[in-house]
Amino acid sequence: MSISKRIRHLRQTLNMSQVEFAKAIYISNGYIAELECEHRRVNERILHLISLTFSVNEKWLKTGEGEMFFNTPGEKLQRMVGLFNELPPKFQDYAMQQIEQLLKLNDSRR
Repeated sequence: MSISKRIRHLRQTLNMSQVEFAKAIYISNGYIAELECEHRRVNERILHLISLTFSVNEKWLKTGEGEMFFNTPGEKLQRMVGLFNELPPKFQDYAMQQIEQLLKLNDSRR
């Protein structure tokens, strides 16, 4: 199955229209239609956006290997660490502050 077909399969698995899927990753639905029909090449930015937005295994998107979605906490943590390491230090600090705020919010709801 090609990358384009995997994107279509993912979208259908998520039970989303092309319009909904495109809106979620901030691109036009025409662009998604062209990707799915293999009239456009899928670039790294699109793959990364899809992976981040829908918790999809980027390796699966690229090659079809592995599971479609990140399932275990360990896989999610590994993904989070990888993303965190891509950030510049000042954004890493901001991300940490946001996580701490989420934990406080979660604790206050108990």
